[in-house]
Amino acid sequence: MSEIELLTVGRNVVDLYAEQLRTPLRQVESFRKSVGGTATNVAVAAARLGHRAALLTRVGDDPMGDYMRWALEHTFGVDTRFVAVDPERRTSLAFATLEDPAEPDIIFYRDRAPDLSIESSDVERGVVEAVPIFWFPSGALSAGPSRSTIHELLSWRGRRRHTVLDLDWRPHFWPDAAAATAELDRVLDLVTMTIGNRTECEIAIGESDPERAAEALLARGMEAAIVKLGGDGVLVATADGVRERIAPYPVDVVCGLGAGDAFGGALCHGLLSGWDLPRCARAGNAAGAIVAARLMCADDMPYADEIEAVLAGTPVADVAG
Repeated sequence: MSEIELLTVGRNVVDLYAEQLRTPLRQVESFRKSVGGTATNVAVAAARLGHRAALLTRVGDDPMGDYMRWALEHTFGVDTRFVAVDPERRTSLAFATLEDPAEPDIIFYRDRAPDLSIESSDVERGVVEAVPIFWFPSGALSAGPSRSTIHELLSWRGRRRHTVLDLDWRPHFWPDAAAATAELDRVLDLVTMTIGNRTECEIAIGESDPERAAEALLARGMEAAIVKLGGDGVLVATADGVRERIAPYPVDVVCGLGAGDAFGGALCHGLLSGWDLPRCARAGNAAGAIVAARLMCADDMPYADEIEAVLAGTPVADVAG
């Protein structure tokens, strides 16, 4: 098991993307299918960049679950040994329409989502303890038994370096923002890095100002906090004093979905390559811009040479096209 470089935990969903852009759902005629979900996409993105990524989740005992497992392994090269089949739940679906490409509408079908039924027995303790990067999104804390499983895995992990919490606020996964704040507060002292936008930081730590949010997160004992600033790039802050705003790359958005997950996969690539955090964030911004200039999430995650081309000055449109 020691060969795994990244273990992501949590949400999977079969994405169904409207192929007719700038079209309301009632007029959409066809959809394109792919794997999706934050934890799933980050694993795919890292695998695309040459890393040994594994996903801990559950799918339903149905054709969509079979597709998810097959595509992850055979199309994307993600290790699926920890993708269990839940016989009592159905694989989640997400329909995405692109009337506004920058802010797609997503319709989730996630009643009793199987990824929220994960148990600690679905993974080997030694993997959680030793894997170089352990990554989970906040949605994994939104319900049990996933919530208690995350806490058990974090206790195994022991706040080892690169224990990463993606703040990933999705309102429809929670009863209300207060519930999310309470659950996030329970894990902030157990992780070493957080990634989130201004709204997500406000929910997690009560601060939406980027600098104050970063300082508040670091005060919880983390090594690093990354605050996403939308069109203004990202703020990188570390416990050893780094404070740097990383500029974005200009892009004509085709679909805003998946850019954040591409950022995450590229960030993991940089961490595993021994880069400093600002360099990791620059690669993340490049990866996010490339995906935003394409239609799909998982299918369109960039390769390393594409990210390097953008970092070297090639326009995103020339790479993404």
